[in-house]
Amino acid sequence: MRNITSIDEKWLDETIERTLQEDIQNGDVTTVGIIDSNKRARAVWLAKQDGIIAGLDVAKRVFQKLDPNVIWKPAVSDGDTVRRRNTFTEVEGNCRALLTAERVALNFAQRMSGIATKTAKMVSALEGRSTKILDTRKTVPGLRILDKYAVRTGGGTNHRMGLFDMAMIKDNHISAAGSITLAVKRVRTFNPDVKIEVETSRLEQVSEALEAGADIIMLDNMDTATMQEAVKLIGNQAITEASGNMSLERLRETADTGVDFISVGALTHSVEAFDISQQIIEIF
Repeated sequence: MRNITSIDEKWLDETIERTLQEDIQNGDVTTVGIIDSNKRARAVWLAKQDGIIAGLDVAKRVFQKLDPNVIWKPAVSDGDTVRRRNTFTEVEGNCRALLTAERVALNFAQRMSGIATKTAKMVSALEGRSTKILDTRKTVPGLRILDKYAVRTGGGTNHRMGLFDMAMIKDNHISAAGSITLAVKRVRTFNPDVKIEVETSRLEQVSEALEAGADIIMLDNMDTATMQEAVKLIGNQAITEASGNMSLERLRETADTGVDFISVGALTHSVEAFDISQQIIEIF
């Protein structure tokens, strides 16, 4: 398992341009109709709940696309905690740009901060334990890099980025190959250097995955007692990952089985957006 350490700037620029085009198209008919083109404004971002902020640099780049000279003054950095009713960023620039870019900038920051906040709560629930929280590939199509960055900002660990950087043999792969043993053998033959994870739901599958030489064994939708037996069986022969309907309440019980990682799809597939508002405080 690894953390994704950077966001490609070219990819980010293209993503922002695409989202702005989706929103603006032929023009912001409300703002252009009301605001003179030479007006400038100062606005603040207000947190409407407690949580972890993520996506500030992304939001800044959204504003810069419409006003390259925008002044962005964050009082916090990604990963910092903000409190309800506190202003944490100030932005100054062309008034039209601030109003037209507002929703896209907030959409990015609210989603990313929501992911970071949820991740931080789950990481905190495992304080004092060695088990780590993992994300999954259950992300918004086209925005996986940002979703996984937000998980990392909240203190989580990134699983594979995609199908290309680690092999994960799931039930359908096993059915197609005929067995776990054959599936692992075929992947090893195709790419000897790739890490292989095998999804298991029963102890006999765990034993077969061990015999086949899996690097990581996923314990999928197992009850706690079975998971504990599986971890004991595996020992130090492979990395262990628990998965399947992992709620905040179940995390400690699962970690106490001794698993290395707990993967939580809900970090990114069921995001509650972090509540942020932009308020214009001066027009000049």
